[in-house]
Amino acid sequence: MATPRSRLCSVLLLSLALAAGAAQANSPSGWREQLPQATLIGSGDFSWFGFSVYNAKLWSPSSRVDFTEPFALELTYRRTISRETLVDTSLDEIRRINGQPLDPEQQSAWTEQMSQAFVDVKDGTRITGVFLPGEGCRFYVDGQLQHVIDDPEFARAFFSIWLDPQTRSPKLRAALLGLNP
Repeated sequence: MATPRSRLCSVLLLSLALAAGAAQANSPSGWREQLPQATLIGSGDFSWFGFSVYNAKLWSPSSRVDFTEPFALELTYRRTISRETLVDTSLDEIRRINGQPLDPEQQSAWTEQMSQAFVDVKDGTRITGVFLPGEGCRFYVDGQLQHVIDDPEFARAFFSIWLDPQTRSPKLRAALLGLNP
């Protein structure tokens, strides 16, 4: 039989648990802690040879997105892709946009950083990268912080894959930036 003291402890523990849950529900979580005022700027789908690869959404506290203000790029994958493929493809695109090879030391460092930031993805996996000017970027997988990269040069090069005028998908870039009519 429960004593009044054990019932009181149970009620207090339950109250604390409910309060913590309510506080968590009312506070920003994941990448939104970095950009609590962010609103959706634009979105679009990326397909390769007719196969849907991911849906992309660009979030920012500012209506004009550039590399002087923070923003978040959220990719929701539509197919299974290995971490290694994500890293290799990202490096290929960075080199293509850059127009020249990366320094071998820099490429090695960036490969290691992306290997920690990315995961093997499947349909529904969401990776969100948050660009922080002058600092670098943070990567979240399904809302949980995965990895922080304190390298502003990498951050700019990485997000240029989608936002640079030389991107492989100009229609997606326009959709993300809200430039589509």
